[in-house]
Amino acid sequence: MLLSPVGKDIPWDDFSYAVRKVGEKLRKKRVLLLSEGFGSGHTQAAYALAVGLRALNPGISTRVIELGKFLNPVLGPLIVSAYRKTVSKQPKLVGIVYRRQYKKSLNRFTQLALHRIFYTHTSQVISQLKPDLIVCTHPVPSAVVSRLKRLGLNVPLYTLITDYDAHGTWTSPEVNKYLVSTALVKKKLTDRGIPSSRIEVTGIPVHPNFWETHDKTELQAQFDLKPMPTVLIMGGGWGIMYSDNLLEYMTRWRDRIQIIFCVGSNDKAREKMLADPHFQHPNIKVLGFTKEISKLMDVSDLLITKPGGMTCTEGLSKSIPMLFYEPIPGQEEVNCEYFVESGFGEMLVSTETIDKWFGLIQEPYDSVQYRRNLMSKRNQHYNPMQCSRAVLQLMQ
Repeated sequence: MLLSPVGKDIPWDDFSYAVRKVGEKLRKKRVLLLSEGFGSGHTQAAYALAVGLRALNPGISTRVIELGKFLNPVLGPLIVSAYRKTVSKQPKLVGIVYRRQYKKSLNRFTQLALHRIFYTHTSQVISQLKPDLIVCTHPVPSAVVSRLKRLGLNVPLYTLITDYDAHGTWTSPEVNKYLVSTALVKKKLTDRGIPSSRIEVTGIPVHPNFWETHDKTELQAQFDLKPMPTVLIMGGGWGIMYSDNLLEYMTRWRDRIQIIFCVGSNDKAREKMLADPHFQHPNIKVLGFTKEISKLMDVSDLLITKPGGMTCTEGLSKSIPMLFYEPIPGQEEVNCEYFVESGFGEMLVSTETIDKWFGLIQEPYDSVQYRRNLMSKRNQHYNPMQCSRAVLQLMQ
């Protein structure tokens, strides 16, 4: 027995419980963000949300894990590599599978197989980290945590859909909140019977680097660029690039347009381009993987990219006009459709498209005015901090 502050004896178990509860209130809130390496956007979204949460509330502790690679460092990357090859060599097959399974969530057998093969230690990881909230930015870890919740796990699960579509594999009855990009995605979920109260339109989070604009003159000095119209061409996190013919056609503008090629982790593509006379020019830069995409968008007047959900959202946050090429059948097609219909971009379908936009950005007034109009339109559709703010509010 112990003497309480008011002079009454209290059992040790009760006192210990009270101390533990006080400690829980004083410790930082913990958010565990689970992703997978099937494309870089899912993990980028997880890190963006993690950094955003800490920027808005230093009292938040976050941990980002690519679950498959973390729990099975040998088999996980092999599966991701196989998926990457399929996307690059057989995109039509990816589209067929995507559409065929569009309205179907992962069945119980698939979830059980994933759990036993790859994620048997997931519950141990969660037990060790003791999160107050789990956010999943990929359907697979969301399905695994959903199964754990059915087995008794008592931690809120939020699923952040990182595209402008709502494939059935994202859905599960155990998800407490869906964080979605647009009202249209919310409607797609409610049409499947998910209560509106479980869906928050938050936008896809971007890193706080994208929350503000950097000085263009300073960036030109940092990247050794000239004060002239600049085009940023991105190949996605895996560096899958467009056809050689159109790339070479763009280089014909190199005396009038400064071109930055960012090929991501595709080292072979970078070596090939650097050895090609078409790309050997003072106004052409060929970059590999970089963490400076925010600054490169600020210093550029036009973005040419694959329509991945994350890259499109980053471009949206910067109000930079976008041209989209070779969308992967499925979610990238839907992403492209959303941004084109909303007036934030256009499909790159021919050399005429290149001529039109490369000509436009050479007219200073037209280029600045166009970007201002995009910024005004963006402010009606998207706030870069909204997702982080929404999650903090939901945690209260």
